[in-house]
Amino acid sequence: MKSISLKEYGFEINRIFYQLDPDKLHQMTLERGMGKEVSNGALAVNTGEFTGRSPMDRFIVRDDITADKVWWGDINIPFSPEKFNSLYNKVINYLKGKDVFVRDCYACADINYQLNLRVINEYPWSNLFVHNMFLRPQEEELVNFEPEWTVINAPGFMADTLADGTRQHNFAILNFTRKVALIGGTGYTGEIKKGIFSALNFILPLYKNTLPMHCSANVGEKGDTALFFGLSGTGKTTLSTDPYRKLIGDDEHGWTEENTVFNFEGGCYA
Repeated sequence: MKSISLKEYGFEINRIFYQLDPDKLHQMTLERGMGKEVSNGALAVNTGEFTGRSPMDRFIVRDDITADKVWWGDINIPFSPEKFNSLYNKVINYLKGKDVFVRDCYACADINYQLNLRVINEYPWSNLFVHNMFLRPQEEELVNFEPEWTVINAPGFMADTLADGTRQHNFAILNFTRKVALIGGTGYTGEIKKGIFSALNFILPLYKNTLPMHCSANVGEKGDTALFFGLSGTGKTTLSTDPYRKLIGDDEHGWTEENTVFNFEGGCYA
């Protein structure tokens, strides 16, 4: 396995744990007292204050790329580049001297639309989520892997609302100029995947002529694809797991101009 440096991001960290296998991340979580094994051997983690996403604390940096192309409002909340840079530096400084867990992976199962990701986690169990959630490169693909987007995930860092410009201490901020998703103050790992989904909501229609969809999808024996739309918790996953049809995915997909459908993820979110 190759070794990597994070100096380009400004990190001065203790150790980089790169592409650890699930068993090792599972064990490190237990050793650090961050989780417990349940009766069937699965890892259970208490994510703390947040057990779901906090959409009112998701921001997008308003810059030359996004200023005239994002529908700003209560959902897409603008954040200044200056505030982002300041908060980014605080998070990097917070992680100084700590261990970090790094994973290179892909979003989008169709190779023509694939997005190279590097996810930097403060906690091993967050990195285990990333292993489960995104598409996994083969070892030979990692040799020349160049990330297009980076996720920096620091659940233990709490923002100062007055100084940092956030609504409360947690935040998830997308910066399309720097191609960084900065997440802090929340242990809920869904912020990681939804951050990338939000980035793809901008990238795919604008640059790839592809529709991003919050839906589940399956396919029949004749290649007939069915899409199931609905808010979270309304049954998309259940409906898509038809024993007589092959599952494509249960949460996020792209519909291309070639009339193909692909999963953003490496399996099922549920």
